[in-house]
Amino acid sequence: MLDRAAAAFLAFALVTPALAQDDRSDWPESFSVGTASQGGTYFVYGSGWTNMVSELLGLPGNAEVTGGPVQNASLVQTGDLDMAQLTLGPAAEAIAGESALAPGLKHDKLRAIFPMYQTAFHVLVPADSGWKVVSDIPDGTTVGVGPQGGTPGTYWPRMFETLGMDVRIQHGGAADLASQMQDGLIDAYAWAAGMPFPNYSQVEAQMDVDFLGFTPENVEKIVAEHPVSAFEIPAGTYPSMEEADNSVVMWNVAVASSDLPESFVYAVVDAVMTNHDRMMGIHKSAAETLPENVIKNAVVPWHPGAVRWFEENGYEIPDDMKG
Repeated sequence: MLDRAAAAFLAFALVTPALAQDDRSDWPESFSVGTASQGGTYFVYGSGWTNMVSELLGLPGNAEVTGGPVQNASLVQTGDLDMAQLTLGPAAEAIAGESALAPGLKHDKLRAIFPMYQTAFHVLVPADSGWKVVSDIPDGTTVGVGPQGGTPGTYWPRMFETLGMDVRIQHGGAADLASQMQDGLIDAYAWAAGMPFPNYSQVEAQMDVDFLGFTPENVEKIVAEHPVSAFEIPAGTYPSMEEADNSVVMWNVAVASSDLPESFVYAVVDAVMTNHDRMMGIHKSAAETLPENVIKNAVVPWHPGAVRWFEENGYEIPDDMKG
């Protein structure tokens, strides 16, 4: 009877025969992945692919709860995490040495490994608020925006300022803000995530809500000042969302430390990119986790292991984006 280690390696060889020939002598004994607060899309998506890769490669993997992309970038840079998930805005600031958590530290060890999905910005409010768009929210309103190290916690305050809004910012994790919304402790819940956002669905199941997007003029102002693109959140994204909302989006990529071996990263990328059905079972946002979306990242240099996988499968990586 096979022991656990032998069984894991056999499973690896059977599932990914092309990778079984790689020398694994320099691979880590385990790996860690930075996600974000529990209950959010980052945590669900990140935990899912971490567990899948761990199973397919026969290697222990752990999805870590973090403050989100800003913190994730620094934890990979310092070696406290092997891999993580980042939105491209915080990634660009980190690479330039402008991280809010580590100002002056140029994050030169960040390497992209695969495209994830678009993060959409929108707001959840009680159905009786009377507000129709984000800019209707009155000054002095308490708005939950996520942890300070995350994408919503970083960019929503900046966007409110761009729109000339003077709201009261409440930072917190995804699950915590969902509870505060249900208890009436915050007036609006502003987030940015792959859709549908699990905690929005949780709140929607407990109370009557509305979803707020932007006016076209709002979108124009925000796109001019922040690293986002215009986007429309489709009607029906949530059961009570009857009309499409104007929004803005920021792309997400999974990243790894430049210190990780090429063959290991190649195996991770192969596991994610060739198991789309399983990724879709983790979260619907994985609909955008496709090889062709490699072009969406023009910020974080690609890890040699990722470059090898994409080029072997017919996708071009510009020379100036090879890490």
